Amino acid sequence: MRRPLRHRQVSSHHKKKKKHDLLDALPDDVVVSILSKLTSTASSPCDLINVLSTCKRLNRLGLNRVVLSKAGPKLFAIKAKNWSESAHRFLKNCVNAGNLHASYTLGMIRFYCLENRESGLSLMAKAAMKSHAPALYSLAVIQFNGSGGTKGDKDLRAGVALCARASLLGHIDALRELGHCLQDGYGVRQNVAEGRKLLVQANARELAFVLRAVARSSSSASLLTWRNTLSNHSSSASSVSSAVCPLLSDYGYSVAVPEVQPANWFLREWFESGRGRLGNGLRLCAHIGCGRPETRPHEFRRCSVCGKVNYCSRGCQALDWKLRHKMECSPAEIWPLEEDGGGAVVVGGGGGDGVGNDVDVRNGVV
Repeated sequence: MRRPLRHRQVSSHHKKKKKHDLLDALPDDVVVSILSKLTSTASSPCDLINVLSTCKRLNRLGLNRVVLSKAGPKLFAIKAKNWSESAHRFLKNCVNAGNLHASYTLGMIRFYCLENRESGLSLMAKAAMKSHAPALYSLAVIQFNGSGGTKGDKDLRAGVALCARASLLGHIDALRELGHCLQDGYGVRQNVAEGRKLLVQANARELAFVLRAVARSSSSASLLTWRNTLSNHSSSASSVSSAVCPLLSDYGYSVAVPEVQPANWFLREWFESGRGRLGNGLRLCAHIGCGRPETRPHEFRRCSVCGKVNYCSRGCQALDWKLRHKMECSPAEIWPLEEDGGGAVVVGGGGGDGVGNDVDVRNGVV
């Protein structure tokens, strides 16, 4: 007689129905659209890295040309200490996908950090031709200084034209630089009234930009302060903190320091961390938000009062004067004029642009 078959005990995990991932049901084009939105609003490279490491499908679709072409500037906020061949390759893939922010960022890195001048200029020009305002302004600074070449390679008119184009696209630093050029007659016929008008516009735009950021912030009350204009002269050094930038100091406003562009942070971190080394006699622009290095000795302007700090542009000196240098600057009795020809001297506090590369923006609207 045959024994009755024992009924197999079905384990609990077999009884449970297999769960389906809703993402698997979405077609590729919908996922690509979602990832494009993510990269365009990303606040750091980690936002995309976390997605790429989730699964093979997201890794494949996250590197789609459409997704990379929509990436915003903050996605390229790569830290200098994390620079590697894979980061370089990622930026190149974004450039090939037509991303202007990647073209500008990689252009700045190649021109200033990797010292590949021709390739860096080409990438920045590629972005500038498609009306990328930061690229236009960076090319203007290069033209003003003759960066990557000799002193004779300066093209002041080209720099003014590039600044004008960038200012029309809303670039505040370019508008400020253009105002100083008109006020000083640097590369363009002097027009003091028009120059001061542009400088006021730059301050107003910067204030409006910060106020919009304050409106979106939960701690808006702490980011905007009103200073007593009557006591500015006596207590400005002690009342202004490092986290406050007096944009319209003539009117008593103080607001948070403007956000620094990712490419500029990378430049400063690259050289200050030791990843990149400056040549003998070369210096960084003293403005904390710039990071541009000299490409030849005595390329940048220096403060006409103390002669201790150097700036790649009039705009950088104006910003650094309000941010920091105003509290630190003290006249020097006499210091050498560091021009390519060398040998001459200038008395500290002479002011103006009449002597060599020195520049003074202490007076007037900055």
